Amino acid sequence: MAKYLLKRIGYMIISLFFIVTITFFLMHAAPGGPFSSERKLTPEIEQQMNETYGLDKPLFIQYTDYLVNITKLDFGPSFKYVGQSVNDIITRSFPYSLILGLEAILIALSVGILLGVIAAIRHNKFADYTAMIIAVLGISVPSFIMATALQYVFSMKLGLLPTARFDTFWHTILPAIALATTPLAFIARLMRTSMLDVLNSDYIKTAKAKGLSDRIVTYKHALRNAIMPVVSYLGPLVVSILTGSFVIEKIFAIPGLGNEFVVSVTNRDYTVIMGTTVFFSILLLVSILVVDFIYGLIDPRIKIGSKGSVK
Repeated sequence: MAKYLLKRIGYMIISLFFIVTITFFLMHAAPGGPFSSERKLTPEIEQQMNETYGLDKPLFIQYTDYLVNITKLDFGPSFKYVGQSVNDIITRSFPYSLILGLEAILIALSVGILLGVIAAIRHNKFADYTAMIIAVLGISVPSFIMATALQYVFSMKLGLLPTARFDTFWHTILPAIALATTPLAFIARLMRTSMLDVLNSDYIKTAKAKGLSDRIVTYKHALRNAIMPVVSYLGPLVVSILTGSFVIEKIFAIPGLGNEFVVSVTNRDYTVIMGTTVFFSILLLVSILVVDFIYGLIDPRIKIGSKGSVK
């Protein structure tokens, strides 16, 4: 177990190294600079700003300095927010994204699994067709279109929920639903396919032949095996929730980390762009590692060998 964990952490460190390197050089390869868009700055002041933040140094020196700071989890100062570091911005904005993301993941998993199970049990019946229509719509309609539609119907027309901002729990409902729509639809289709395969397997037929009720067969025997592909999807689910939050937080005026990323791209704030990218990458890699362990807990057939391999 320890060897396997160290091996996975080593892979995570290598992945982060390549992410940091690629992001760093892509940022500096883009034309212009963080202060070149400021029309009020004279060339002398712009040069002074570059010297203050070390942007006048050779690119390789900037790169090595950034790598050293990253090892200390120091993402550097923001170029646009005077007196604030990237760590301060992440600390301030990430709780909003975390709450929104957890709500969206909960909605996507619970509703998606429920729709998939119902569709499989009621195969080729009205409930199956209805669930799959919902899934197709969820996959086809982009999240920003869904967000706009939800705002128009539930806020502007019905007046049931707030249109934007993040002050109470009610403010999180619409953005969480908009963020969860696409992964929810994918989970429903994935769960339906997996559940149908399991329900047609021999051991399920044997359980039914022994006189077990359909409820026990479905929820005690079939569901545990059918849910395995959904567990495997948890890693990509975290990715879709995090990347989707960039647009959703901007639409709903939520001061989360996704919104800060969008603003930093507009402002060409290099350190904030790189800091949020690295932070999201760490979350992704950790979530994939956690999913692997959850997969082993759910499926007893999967064990971690003594040589650090998964069997």
